[in-house]
Amino acid sequence: MALLPAFLRTARAGRRVPRPAARPAADDEVLLDAPDDRLGPALVAAAHGEYAPVAALLAATRENAEWEHRDRYATRLAAFARSRSGWLDDWRAARPDDPDALLVGVRLMVDRCWDSPVRAELLRQAGPAVTAAAEGSGPDPVPWRIALDTARGARTGHAEFERLWAEAVRRSPHHYGCHVAALDYLAAASPRAHRECLDFAETAAQDAPEDALVRALPVRAAFACLTAGGGTTVDRARLDAAADLAIAHAAGYPAADPWAAELRNLLTYVLVRLERPRDAAEQLRLTGPYVTSFPWDRDGDDPLGRFLQVRDGVRAAVAGGRG
Repeated sequence: MALLPAFLRTARAGRRVPRPAARPAADDEVLLDAPDDRLGPALVAAAHGEYAPVAALLAATRENAEWEHRDRYATRLAAFARSRSGWLDDWRAARPDDPDALLVGVRLMVDRCWDSPVRAELLRQAGPAVTAAAEGSGPDPVPWRIALDTARGARTGHAEFERLWAEAVRRSPHHYGCHVAALDYLAAASPRAHRECLDFAETAAQDAPEDALVRALPVRAAFACLTAGGGTTVDRARLDAAADLAIAHAAGYPAADPWAAELRNLLTYVLVRLERPRDAAEQLRLTGPYVTSFPWDRDGDDPLGRFLQVRDGVRAAVAGGRG
């Protein structure tokens, strides 16, 4: 498609030592969407109506250019604020110009629009405010990731999306969240764009530093192919290669690490769809007790139950010598 070459051009712009794996978690020990040890205390404080720990956490991610953490933390905090927003309201009232409070507020606004049956219209209306917030965010790519998500939901044309994409990668050429937003846009723009999605993801991964999370982007593209019916239109070798690259990247994270849980859960999902139960079982072992709603929520409203069901199936397949 016409959008792909621009993506591929701009996508070109010490591994951690793994620790021993924890024992496999029992069903009643599994935790859904557990925060890491930095986000956890901030969420507890927010539950008590206190915003200062949240402000300190997000300020640290901005000052230290921890863009992957900032993206994930802002998303989780906005999700929490959907049901308990008093702390965010107080924060924004006390510090109306705080870029971190603005970031969470914009993420929350966009997430609420996504739930509406008139999503596209609401996101088109929200677009100027989202873009204005991004333009005032300095080197931070995360507001541009939100702008990219907004553009996808609003069904923005290629030219405007490419403009937003250029602004995002100018700030952080290898930011995983922005690449996921672009990958989702490619997939939504053409139901048959499976090869293009893999082309984009493979190029981004190839050009990224060894320790960048975007190195695992091809497995996200493989997930899109497999869940959208593209698994039969893409060479199986490319899907296996995407999974293998993600396995290699995930090996750099400690076992039973909540930060790596989403990648390992996604990787497990893809490996199961590729009928590689032994590799899936290894990822389940490394994941430990940490389950993430994505990708299991794609199969229904009970992601934890779906995870446990799949885990039982993997164990049975390995015990029976299959795969």
